[in-house]
Amino acid sequence: MNIRAVIDFETTGLSPGMGARPTEIAVVLIDSGTIIDRYQSLMNPGVPIPYEIQTLTGITDKMVKAAPPVESVMQEAAEFVDQHPLVAHNAAFDRKFWNTELRRIDRQPQQEFICSMLLARRIFPEAPNHKLGTLVQSLSLPDTGRFHRALADAEATAYLLLRIESELMHRFCLPTVSHELLLSIQKENRSKLASCVSRYQSR
Repeated sequence: MNIRAVIDFETTGLSPGMGARPTEIAVVLIDSGTIIDRYQSLMNPGVPIPYEIQTLTGITDKMVKAAPPVESVMQEAAEFVDQHPLVAHNAAFDRKFWNTELRRIDRQPQQEFICSMLLARRIFPEAPNHKLGTLVQSLSLPDTGRFHRALADAEATAYLLLRIESELMHRFCLPTVSHELLLSIQKENRSKLASCVSRYQSR
């Protein structure tokens, strides 16, 4: 088994350090080239959602008022993720909220994040840009629904990661793609992709 947990947050703002809280989370588990399970929930952030974010996501104050509190949703999400490696698109954003909200419920963040945006920049440099929606269109990935909703974005990221893995296996004749290899690739300059894979193969 090579299970990875792809996560996506919708939030009230850009940074928990500025008081932003999550409004929705989705987790998609992938293994052996396919999606095997999903978790999704709205959550009550306890703070108002700015109008422009309500317009972007479609998540309103009324919707989250009836949702469970962030703390209970994060407990469920953390149990669903378990010890599986984590993946997100523009992971720097989701990692901040994941780590902050875990600490609020006295859980210590453990896993390193794979960033599908960093990987796409190295493996598909010819893409017009590396926003999730652009990559879905340029790589002809499945349509998962409205962007800026957590489950649709998590599923789109999952399909992107599977496409990245498939490309690496084809390009470098790899039988499989490990979490460790992906972590190494995202830390390298794109010009060093081949040498990074070669070092991994020679281990």
